[in-house]
Amino acid sequence: MLLIDASVYIFRAFHALPDSITGADGRPLNAVHGYVGFLTALLAATDEAYVAAAFDESLTHSFRNEFFADYKANREQPPAELVSQIGVCRAITEALGVATLSSPRYEADDLIATLAAAADEPVTVVTSDKDLAQILGPGDILWDYARETRYDASAVRARFGVAPAAIPDYLALVGDTVDNIPGVPGIGAKTAAALLSRFADIDTLLADIDAVRVADLRGAKSLATRLKAHADQARLSRRLATVVRDIALDAAQRDIARRVPDTARLQQLCNEHGVGPRLRGQLGLEAESETI
Repeated sequence: MLLIDASVYIFRAFHALPDSITGADGRPLNAVHGYVGFLTALLAATDEAYVAAAFDESLTHSFRNEFFADYKANREQPPAELVSQIGVCRAITEALGVATLSSPRYEADDLIATLAAAADEPVTVVTSDKDLAQILGPGDILWDYARETRYDASAVRARFGVAPAAIPDYLALVGDTVDNIPGVPGIGAKTAAALLSRFADIDTLLADIDAVRVADLRGAKSLATRLKAHADQARLSRRLATVVRDIALDAAQRDIARRVPDTARLQQLCNEHGVGPRLRGQLGLEAESETI
């Protein structure tokens, strides 16, 4: 099973490629070009029978905002030039034979985690988002495609100093500036890993702060004071960082068997958006335009 965090690669393409890449009508297609290049190369390099791409339907809101209004509040609003291309990327993904999922309430990470939780075989998750490391079990792989790096459970432990299941507890302590998860002020990566090597999770940690005060850790007393002062914030941060694994998906949403590409639909999409020969070639189509 191959599970793709599509939004990550759409954003990456949009910011990496110039806005001079447009369709015949002048509308920007830089995100589409970059994303399609990524997706077609990925599909050509893999032979998994089950493939799905998860999209963030809402770029500014999820159920996490219901209990923490400032979740992702530090992110700039996506420009209209990007928003207009996301639907095109999704339509092309489906036409290439890849199932797509999105939700107005849950994020792509949650959808991927839910599919992975129901899998009978090891899964490969294509993303650069460290949050998804928490779902890795035996045989599972997190593939940071752009950096050509693959992480299994042991590699996650080597990188972060904690096991995959402890990633939410780790983020509860260090926070995450990308998603505006606060964490505990003054606790960095090494300290968080050291704490979680001594305590099973933050519940155990926060229930015995006195043990932190006398622990063989640099600045243990001030560390214990910070943990006590920000205990509720740490619990909130873990809740924000924990992916949902039990979304009620219907049978159609769980049907992610890889299909044969729909060439006619791909041609239609290319014609509708003024796609030129370069992108058509990546999609395995004959060129029908003189544009890029």
